[in-house]
Amino acid sequence: MEGWIHALRDLLVDNLRRSRLPLPADRSICSRWASGLPEGGRRVLYTSCMYQLAPLIARAVDVLERVGAGSGGVRAKMAAAGARLFGGLLLRPSDEEAGRADGILRNIAAMLGRAGIQFGVLRDEPYSGALLYELGFEEDFASYAREVYRYFKERGVEEVITVDPHTHYVLERAYPKYVDGFDLKVVSYMDLVRPSRASVAKAVVHDSCLYARYLDRYDVYRRLLDSAGVARVEDPYVTGKAYSGCCGGPIESVRPDVAGEVAKIRARQLSRLSDVVVTVCPICRVNLSRAAPTLKVLDLAEVVS
Repeated sequence: MEGWIHALRDLLVDNLRRSRLPLPADRSICSRWASGLPEGGRRVLYTSCMYQLAPLIARAVDVLERVGAGSGGVRAKMAAAGARLFGGLLLRPSDEEAGRADGILRNIAAMLGRAGIQFGVLRDEPYSGALLYELGFEEDFASYAREVYRYFKERGVEEVITVDPHTHYVLERAYPKYVDGFDLKVVSYMDLVRPSRASVAKAVVHDSCLYARYLDRYDVYRRLLDSAGVARVEDPYVTGKAYSGCCGGPIESVRPDVAGEVAKIRARQLSRLSDVVVTVCPICRVNLSRAAPTLKVLDLAEVVS
């Protein structure tokens, strides 16, 4: 296991140095959704390439599970060796995966526009470094966070609109601890939009652990669903703030086998309430979709507009 952790750290750091992405991905996937939007400005919509990378992360996790990355012993050593080879590949999502991610982000941008929010985009935006922080690679995260902050400041950015919980959490809660003088205003798109239409009539919400428990957003996306006319199916032991379960995402790169079982348990819980699940995190959406293909797992920005 220790060998795999070291290999994982090297893979992340090497890729971030090369491309400011955590995986060896085709960087063009991060910005193609933004066609027609203005470049830069004081306020930017920042994706951290999370929606675009989520299906690639899931694909990488499938490979890691097959080679036994989290099992220890010889198989973990083989996975560590494979990670070094993996780092030389260039990953691309399928057209369907890329199109879906682009559509979600375009819907978010459109809702912001209808709410009268002016913003620009940064087509070479860097990844936030959230995975380094969540895996405990503290020194690497601190160094990388300073680099990302410098990137924003050099472009005159004062306010960042986030689209996912992992990026929002590290910018709002972690960066100020590691970046001297951090002064970016961090806002979630959910706090700015005012949707009035919905693509589904009824659904159950799968909460992001970060949004619900640490960022005080549990009621925010529920209000958005309510305003759009979506009937929410709730159960305090399944969707309650204190009891809602995890999708398995936080440990998928370390113990993909355990993460997969956690996702299956969560999917079964949700399926008892509805066959339509609304997520507010790209990692949650991908994990639950993979664990339960019969569930219709949608992102909030695919449901409300």
